[in-house]
Amino acid sequence: MTDINTYEGAPEAEFRDFVALLKPRVMSLVVFTAFVGLWVAPVDVHPFIAFCSVLFIALGGGASGALNMWYDADIDAVMRRTQSRPIPAGRIDGGAALSLGLILAGFAVMMLGLAANWFAAGFLAFTIFFYAVVYTIWLKRWTPQNIVIGGAAGAFPPMIGWACATGGISIESLLMFALVFFWTPPHFWALALFMKSDYHEAKVPMLTVTHGRPATRRHIFAYTLVLAPFAIWLGLTQVGGPVYLAASVVLNALFIHGGWQILRRSEETAVADGYAVEKRVFKLSLYYLFLHFTALLVQNWVGGW
Repeated sequence: MTDINTYEGAPEAEFRDFVALLKPRVMSLVVFTAFVGLWVAPVDVHPFIAFCSVLFIALGGGASGALNMWYDADIDAVMRRTQSRPIPAGRIDGGAALSLGLILAGFAVMMLGLAANWFAAGFLAFTIFFYAVVYTIWLKRWTPQNIVIGGAAGAFPPMIGWACATGGISIESLLMFALVFFWTPPHFWALALFMKSDYHEAKVPMLTVTHGRPATRRHIFAYTLVLAPFAIWLGLTQVGGPVYLAASVVLNALFIHGGWQILRRSEETAVADGYAVEKRVFKLSLYYLFLHFTALLVQNWVGGW
């Protein structure tokens, strides 16, 4: 890891640069899945406690993002899609990002414990550690399974939300975890298929770099097959119902079909049309997760089984 600091003559940091450190796009996913996990739990939670819980989970997610950007500043400076981030662009000092991440992490964990319960707070602390240390510092630069194992960090928020309401873990929260966990590899590998040069130049051992695109295509299709049973199983639990189950069946059929299309394509065909199918499946993967958790909210509103 190379620390990149602000240089003389660089533009001064603005408030939006500090917001960017928190990875707001990633945080939006954290907030939404955590909120759904809390909302569909079979326990009444006071609206103010629910709001505070989601807020502090969001701050914990932002802390993880800041710590990730601090450590990955050297990689971000190489990859085209991340060169404009605050640290490689020289607008924020690496040390400031580290301090912000640590302060936010401590504040979020402490306040979540006070607002909800200490089990959920400990779960949040573990998630921050897992993302910042296990994934960012260890897995990301060491193994092509970085996205597979590291994806657990992004799958914990609905479990934390559930824990805020119930103080524990259940089959429902584990299946919400599995939904995000098994969705993560095909989502990121679809992106990696048309962004391979970035990972290659940054020496990040993404599957496309270490095993090539044909192997990545096989893995994407395999994971869509593994994902579907867990997603549909969630519809058979107490938080599920006919609305969620119908949505899940349709979405998984579309995702598996997309994985099959990716699997059958040759590299020559993909290059010729600018990776049109890969980009379409990547976009579908975004809707896939959002619509699954939205379906859980709708099902909770109309009533389950």
